[in-house]
Amino acid sequence: MRIKFGTDGWRGVIARDFTFANVERVAAAIAAYLNEKGQAARGVIVGFDNRFLADRFAEAVAEVLLQWGIPVYFPERSVPTPVVAFGIWHYRTGGAVVITASHNPPEYCGIKFIPEYAGPALPDVTERIESLIESSPSPPAGVKKALRHPFRPQEDYFAHLLRLVEGEKIARASLKVVVDPMFGAGIGYLEEILRRCGVSVVTIHDWRDPLFGGDLPDPVPSRLGELAAKVKETGAHLGLALDGDADRLGVITGEGHFVTPNQVLSLLCYHLLSYRGWRGPVARTVATTHLVDRIASAFGVETKETPVGFKYLGKLLREEGCLCAGEESGGLSVKGHVPEKDGILAGLLVVEMAAVHGGSLWRLWEEVKEKFGEVVSRRRDYRTSAEDKERILRLLAGWAESREELAGQKVVERITMDGVKFVLADGSWVLVRASGTEPVFRVYVEASTEEKVSHLHETLKAELGF
Repeated sequence: MRIKFGTDGWRGVIARDFTFANVERVAAAIAAYLNEKGQAARGVIVGFDNRFLADRFAEAVAEVLLQWGIPVYFPERSVPTPVVAFGIWHYRTGGAVVITASHNPPEYCGIKFIPEYAGPALPDVTERIESLIESSPSPPAGVKKALRHPFRPQEDYFAHLLRLVEGEKIARASLKVVVDPMFGAGIGYLEEILRRCGVSVVTIHDWRDPLFGGDLPDPVPSRLGELAAKVKETGAHLGLALDGDADRLGVITGEGHFVTPNQVLSLLCYHLLSYRGWRGPVARTVATTHLVDRIASAFGVETKETPVGFKYLGKLLREEGCLCAGEESGGLSVKGHVPEKDGILAGLLVVEMAAVHGGSLWRLWEEVKEKFGEVVSRRRDYRTSAEDKERILRLLAGWAESREELAGQKVVERITMDGVKFVLADGSWVLVRASGTEPVFRVYVEASTEEKVSHLHETLKAELGF
């Protein structure tokens, strides 16, 4: 079978396509790639999440790399993806391989390759690995099997995070937080570092369950009912949930509100610019709220827009000195940290924001709305037939060239870096993106009211024939 990397690695159903034989093919291609780039001698970290057989798949990857003469750093237990990325920095390795399917259903597993720059692999990297998979490379003649080393990153990672947040401010606020690692690799990380910052912590779902309680390890509102109930029961100021590999965060306030990733990124942007006094560009994807732009503009800093995928944001963090970068799906990072999304760091920063602003993150959100205006962001997904997908793509291509009006509003900007995006005269915007792997369209809309959002969604639905 042909193996193709998606937005964040290769994923497949365990035993159907995600097999030991295919995992070893990918590992050999990664080994060959590291040899090509002169990174093999520096070694590779191999991490894994809490999925079924993830540790065994990781062992298979490690064995292939060792046979290629590449030293391997291997953990004693599951490790969050952002902690593995930090390990690349700390151990100065040539990269890392993580066995994870993030927030996908339990029957899925995956492989993510993180290059030596400690951020998601860019397309030129994954395309080269894909081509090497097809060529079935073998270890160079005469190579000696490398050594395996322990990977124990937690204390060094904690020390690094504590240099990025204001721990004393957090400690003085006497906050109570409920943490839900959703049975994933983040168990023992966010709750432990919060306790070290003087936070009273209650945990739920903090044991390994490869079936994730019969659900997905995805911190979206529909899956955070138990977290919200525990926040209310304990009188906590916040509830924080990590996804399966702890690179994304979900937030429930003490008032019971779900804080969307768009809102979290906007709040963080405001906090870093106003309270911390940081300066530098802010980065977001094409599908992420423009409220970030308003906030950045008020402080005289630039907003940079990228295609969807944290790999593009990571590149800006590395090369452009961005103070923060984030996406509407829940990933973010900041200046001074690895250019990889990190739900643990995001949780710490959310607690810092609440601590600094009187213990209520929602009160801070009300302040941001008052200063910069309200926005409502909604995404809808539509599944089509393969034939219908081609018809809609042709229609969108025409719109990208000449569309001047949408739902009674003048189109003031057309953006085609990833899908087709229209910015309208009243500040509203819409984005239509096709999935690269299945006949699905994702439609994003942002406007000042729920009514405008609904109207734009219904207009697009009718005109595109969903």
